[in-house]
Amino acid sequence: MADIWWKAHPHDLHRLSDRVSSVYVERSHIDRDENAVVVINKRETVRIPAAMVAVVLLGPGTRITHGAVNLLADSGTTVCWVGEQGVRMYAAGLGPSRGAGLLNRQAWLVSRTKERLAVARAMYRMRFPGEDVDTATMQQLRGREGARIRKLYQAHARRTGVPWNGRVYQPGDAHAAGDDLNRLLSAANAALYGICHAVITGLGASPGLGFVHTGLATSFVLDIADLYKADYTIPLAFDLTARGHTEERDARLGLRDRIAEDRLLGRIVRDVKALLTPDGIDLDDQDVNQLWDEKVGTVQGGVNWSAESAGSVLRAIDPGMGDENEHLAIIGPEFDNDPKQPPR
Repeated sequence: MADIWWKAHPHDLHRLSDRVSSVYVERSHIDRDENAVVVINKRETVRIPAAMVAVVLLGPGTRITHGAVNLLADSGTTVCWVGEQGVRMYAAGLGPSRGAGLLNRQAWLVSRTKERLAVARAMYRMRFPGEDVDTATMQQLRGREGARIRKLYQAHARRTGVPWNGRVYQPGDAHAAGDDLNRLLSAANAALYGICHAVITGLGASPGLGFVHTGLATSFVLDIADLYKADYTIPLAFDLTARGHTEERDARLGLRDRIAEDRLLGRIVRDVKALLTPDGIDLDDQDVNQLWDEKVGTVQGGVNWSAESAGSVLRAIDPGMGDENEHLAIIGPEFDNDPKQPPR
């Protein structure tokens, strides 16, 4: 497994042109050193300027100090506790310094029928490359998607020799319904949802404001995950079933390995931002401490607005995502068989 999935050396992260969108840390200790977080493991020590990172993903075997969390929160960096390679998301923390530009944009799009339909069509366009979906209704798009997935199941059944008898799913328990293939599909999809959830939360968007799905606290997670099932979870489930690997853990670890190989986290970041912030839309989140005003939209927060007081401005600077939507992984060596070591 590669230790670094990034084009630049981690010690060069201070360069503005090399900002990263996410940092994944596994089997390491995270501490604070002035205005940087320091990732330490038996193999290396990496200093990461906190303001250059949008989200830190904490994988198994990772410990983080209160000082490091405090610095990340002050820098507007989201912290997510996830499984290996981001598979499954357990919790997330967001500091008070993060801007709401992407969230406001998402809410604006999802609350207007024309704009919401445009985003939904863009999602389907990503699934039907080369096809014209500009005039399709949601009903037509759902029908085309259903036909596409049905053909996909049949194609993988022919490729692997695994019989396909239809989709069976039990909500709330990914490994409890249907045959081995169905259970692996459910388990792999559940892991994919965790990855997408972590990225969406880390970017500052809402997991609940979906464009195709609606009504769930994870509707947007389902929207984004559907973009990748054809390339990841569906072929993986057929491959594992053909080899007789039918445990839920097999699906989770198999998806983890494919994510690492294909750098899926970076792709999800790019896709979410492209869907919510198309060309020509500039989200300025620097002056994030603002107050709403019915006449002018917003005014500066952190100011005493009484007539007799000039006030002082309190600014919370969002480090932003930068021009590069890259992903950095820092993975420590395997633990020895020492019972004192934290489990994976």
